[in-house]
Amino acid sequence: MLIGRDEIQALIPHSGNMCLLAGVTAWDATHISCTAHSHRNPDNPLAHHGKVYALSGIEFAAQAMAVHGGLTSLAGKRPRAGLLVSVRDVEARVKYLSEYADDLHIEAEQLMAGDSSVTYSFLIRAGAQELLSGRATIVLDAGEIMS
Repeated sequence: MLIGRDEIQALIPHSGNMCLLAGVTAWDATHISCTAHSHRNPDNPLAHHGKVYALSGIEFAAQAMAVHGGLTSLAGKRPRAGLLVSVRDVEARVKYLSEYADDLHIEAEQLMAGDSSVTYSFLIRAGAQELLSGRATIVLDAGEIMS
């Protein structure tokens, strides 16, 4: 594991149980690979009656994208805040993430990056089973735009 949970929490605004990722296993300028096991936790803040729906995986992927943004930002510069504004081509191949005993593997690839937004594709797997995939667009520095 290259980066653990403590380092992840320093890069994203989520903490405690809402930090869904366990670690980063690989990353470069356009890709990130993360792991998670919080989908098995019945106290997961995204769980409903102890189960985590597959579409909740979008939040797992969004956190991976946020970590990627933090890791690729210029050294010494505060990571830019982002707001998830669009998800497209989402395919949930299962109903619940929580039914899988294997850790989740979250892959995100930056497809486009501009001054004010970034688009990623994402894929979530448990073992060899693909669970969820899609694309997401994030508006950067959304707080400044909305105030």
